[in-house]
Amino acid sequence: MSGYLGFSQNELQQKGAFFTAREIAQQPDLWIKTWNLVASQKDSLASFLREAFAHDSLSVILTGAGTSAYIGDVLQGPFQKNTGRQTMAIPTTDLISHPAHYFNANTNLLISFARSGDSPESVAALQLADVFSQKTYHLIITCNPKGKLALSKETANSRVLVFLLPPEADDQSLAMTGSFTSMLLAGLLISRIREVQELERQVSRLCDYANNILNNYREKLREAAKLGFERAIFLGSGPLRSVANESDLKVQELTDGKVICKFDSFLGFRHGPKAVINPYTLMVYLFSNDKYVYQYERDLINDIEAGEKGLFSIGVTETRNSDVNTNLLIVLSEDGNKVDEEFLSVCSVLPAQILGFYKSLEFGLKPDSPSENATITRVVKGVFIYPFSCNGKHAGK
Repeated sequence: MSGYLGFSQNELQQKGAFFTAREIAQQPDLWIKTWNLVASQKDSLASFLREAFAHDSLSVILTGAGTSAYIGDVLQGPFQKNTGRQTMAIPTTDLISHPAHYFNANTNLLISFARSGDSPESVAALQLADVFSQKTYHLIITCNPKGKLALSKETANSRVLVFLLPPEADDQSLAMTGSFTSMLLAGLLISRIREVQELERQVSRLCDYANNILNNYREKLREAAKLGFERAIFLGSGPLRSVANESDLKVQELTDGKVICKFDSFLGFRHGPKAVINPYTLMVYLFSNDKYVYQYERDLINDIEAGEKGLFSIGVTETRNSDVNTNLLIVLSEDGNKVDEEFLSVCSVLPAQILGFYKSLEFGLKPDSPSENATITRVVKGVFIYPFSCNGKHAGK
């Protein structure tokens, strides 16, 4: 019987790990399906954005909660660069507590990312946008066709377009894996919707990179997971800084907090956070493929190597770097081909997903539901949305 990540289906089911393993392993196929969906809806997506961008006063907000918020963080720079529109990444958890700080009174384009589409904050953010603004364009990118966001309707002062990911993107496990990467890819493609056909080649390369990780580095990551690290630090620059954030969350979630994780940028890490490195620390470096950026990353690693460098280090790079020293170097491209830097963000999270999966098993946890005391759940519980009024309009209960 077939399986995933080196285990049979029966073994995975016995370990409470089947869904997580399958959802990590199926990502390359999911990305192809995501590209096909975006390409097939090119005209409707382009028309929606064109109408929104016709408003000079438009504010663009990328939002979500938890991992879905990190999608916006990764996308903020690329989306702004690709569309030429000022773009903010604001979590729904900030939008609902301080809506007046972020919503434009005139016109907003609110791009919401959500796996389930049922998080209370995500639903409330949509309502608050309509309360604060004369007109809001809602682009909802979600994995669940039955979620509250996917069923959103247009109102007198809002326009709604729902983009549904393939069914496989709706992860069944607690940790978001394929849902994160596929929604991120959809956001990148939509930001360059006019050239989506030409981007098929880059998506194909991403799939090659992911398959390379799954086939050639999986066992090395499994061995790394057996090491006695108690802390893990993930570093990245630009969009990859936010991928480092998601990587940090994945390992921490899947180990039920038994491994304490941090993230930062390469340049920012010197400014205090570097003090966290001790002999039980795993260092993970997500390298940019931009030569200018890489100079700063290389300097930081050389600085770390001269002092306390932790227990073990992993580098993730598109092409081989001969001037940095890591214990494990994951080289994505076998043939020297490259993708645009922003697309590296889609596949650079895979090592952390795999590492977190194996570390979870090392601790005797069930990766599909690693939270032994139900401290965290697949859909957040216990959030009460309080009423809010503005200009005679109301949101919340």
